[in-house]
Amino acid sequence: MPYDIDPRLLRAFTAVAEELHFTRAAARLYVAQQALSRDVRRLERELGAVLFVRTTRQVALTPDGQRLLPYARWVLAAQDELAAAFRAVPERPLLVDVGVPIGTAHRVLETARGRVPESCELVARFHSGLTGAAAELADGRLDVSFGRVAALPAGVRAGLEHQPVRLEPMAVLLREGHPLAPRGAVPLAALAGETLYAGAGNPQTAEWTDLAARLFEGRGIAMAAPFPEIEGSREFVRVVRKRGWSVLASVEFIEVPGMVLRPLVDPVPLSPISMVWRKGLRHPGLDALRTAAHELAAEGGWLTTPAKAWLPREDARAMGVG
Repeated sequence: MPYDIDPRLLRAFTAVAEELHFTRAAARLYVAQQALSRDVRRLERELGAVLFVRTTRQVALTPDGQRLLPYARWVLAAQDELAAAFRAVPERPLLVDVGVPIGTAHRVLETARGRVPESCELVARFHSGLTGAAAELADGRLDVSFGRVAALPAGVRAGLEHQPVRLEPMAVLLREGHPLAPRGAVPLAALAGETLYAGAGNPQTAEWTDLAARLFEGRGIAMAAPFPEIEGSREFVRVVRKRGWSVLASVEFIEVPGMVLRPLVDPVPLSPISMVWRKGLRHPGLDALRTAAHELAAEGGWLTTPAKAWLPREDARAMGVG
């Protein structure tokens, strides 16, 4: 008796034995009935036994067929278990914090999604603030975030890796009736005497508030008083409109009805954005994100510093431009 029976032959035999009908068995296996009959005959030759009694009206198992059936099922079950044991394990979803569904981080995510197979899931989270995300990155509750790495404590940064993505020009969000709203761009000096909201009071975005404080220093620009953390774009719009704030923002920002976004100039203040993940993370989704960030930065000149720009020295070093 042969020891190298093709499992395909056993699968053909088992289907016919269970259906007792060659046409139904062929449909079950998605093969032609002629090919199925050929496999059954080949198995009978290799075993030296007749497995089925065939008449024009019915198909029945012979005693040898009945004896073979439990063994065939056992072999096929073992083969399925073997295949499952060595089948590639689907990658777990990669959780990516992009803050809001617009802007640099979201564009990187959407580009990366177009580069990964259907089985690789990149899940977006919309919680702003790298300061708040850093602890989640370190302990594995979050995989990737975006923001200003230079503001993170050295001990926190030691457990993270980052890739510079963009030196994003900053802007100011003004109510439509504001005296500066008609301008196409707002010089920083024109904001002297103004009070701008920059996330003060929100511990999750402390890196942004710190950057704003550095920008405002010596320019006569006041920081809006601390306010509790605002969750979500809709609530942000409601609060900003109700309180009548002007807001320090980036040139890509959510739309706020009744307000206009104007870029800041003379100099152009830059918001340094890196993609950040914990050291040792390996995932095809991360590879896709890194590739997307690199290509978008190259195409858009995202890491090019304008001739007259403002960027703290430590941020320039972290972004590789100083």
